[in-house]
Amino acid sequence: MRLPRSLQARLGLLLGILLTVLWIAAASVTAVILRHEMDEVFDSALQETAQRLLPLAVLDIVGRDDDGITQRLGVIREHEEFFTYIVRDARGRILLQSHAADPEVFPPYDGPGFRQTATHRLFNENALQGSIRITVAEPLDHRAMIARAIQMGLGLPLLVVIPFALLAIILAVRASFRSLRRFRERLELRDARDLSPVPTDNVPAEIAPMAVTLNHLLERLKGAFDAERSFAANAAHELRTPLAGAIAQAQRLQSETNDPAASARAADIEATLKRLTRLSERLMQLARAEGGRLRLDQALDLRTVAEIVIEDIGRTTAPDRIVLTLPYGPVMSDLDPDAFGILCRNLVENALRHGSETDPVEVALSANGVLSVSNEGPVVSPEALGRLTARFERAGSNADGSGLGLAIVAAIAERIGSPLVLTSPRTGQESGFEASLRLPNLSRDR
Repeated sequence: MRLPRSLQARLGLLLGILLTVLWIAAASVTAVILRHEMDEVFDSALQETAQRLLPLAVLDIVGRDDDGITQRLGVIREHEEFFTYIVRDARGRILLQSHAADPEVFPPYDGPGFRQTATHRLFNENALQGSIRITVAEPLDHRAMIARAIQMGLGLPLLVVIPFALLAIILAVRASFRSLRRFRERLELRDARDLSPVPTDNVPAEIAPMAVTLNHLLERLKGAFDAERSFAANAAHELRTPLAGAIAQAQRLQSETNDPAASARAADIEATLKRLTRLSERLMQLARAEGGRLRLDQALDLRTVAEIVIEDIGRTTAPDRIVLTLPYGPVMSDLDPDAFGILCRNLVENALRHGSETDPVEVALSANGVLSVSNEGPVVSPEALGRLTARFERAGSNADGSGLGLAIVAAIAERIGSPLVLTSPRTGQESGFEASLRLPNLSRDR
């Protein structure tokens, strides 16, 4: 038999089987002991009956006028006779018998004591120097019937008790594993952004060393992830100043040189440095999305943040390139305004970069906190949609950008517990691309 994988089910099953076997064994041993004691009681009753009846039979037989006459006792009231007897003389003639006695059942007399045939248990006794002999018989079926009744009396309660006992075992094992289940549930809540130690309150002593070891592993993983994020953020931050200086030098070179070839090379250098600057900014945003605090203790209206972000991006684009739709009422959320700005900026810049160059990008923030950014463009296949949130994944091999915009948005969305939904074609259209997610709301989430 293959044991279940669950330790709880395995303990419950083994304890239930062991308890059932022990009870059955105990009931069987009790039945055997009771059968032995019952045989002793019935044998004693046989012997007592013979010794009580023999003196009375002797008086009755000695006082007779006719010798050798068989006398059968009459029935005073109908009843079931379990003990039957016959009284014989030395020559085997039956002198007296009970009303239900069958002479065929009684074997020839062969001395005092117990005897047993295939159907009866017998006891022989004699008096007057062996001239008067009595044999009392009891059917073995009578004893077997009583033994079965005893076994049923022992077995039937077990059929009721065992299911309740098994249920009690299951409940007891389940209660014993409550602390372990709580530890597992707390561990399931941990991810790469929350590697704090799991409380080990009331964890069983057999599991406690594993829990401690697991917490040590989480601490080491947390240290490794923190070092990685810190390195990315610090490296990106430290690159900003030298990159700005290098861009300024490239721009100065363009303004001072009269050589068209040198000016073109300086322009290429400037463009490359600007792409590197954008990449460093994206790395800083990614580190902020993965490691920083994204939710506040109070809710703020995010409409102003959306207006500032769209106005800032609009300075570098054609007029009416971005269409922003906001509700009349406030959109309250406990999402950090900086995180919302990063989220909104990346979605809009992604739409500008990969969408149609003439159609506007539509940005909408609804009253219930749903932010959606959509743009016109070719339909993106479902397979490509599933890969767009991966780091350094671009919509096409020739697409401009760092490949981190949607990865940053997806990281923020995962941490605030609101999945990023990517659809293509966009809602209500036959083409285009749309990204949307629901912002957290302090009152709604609580």
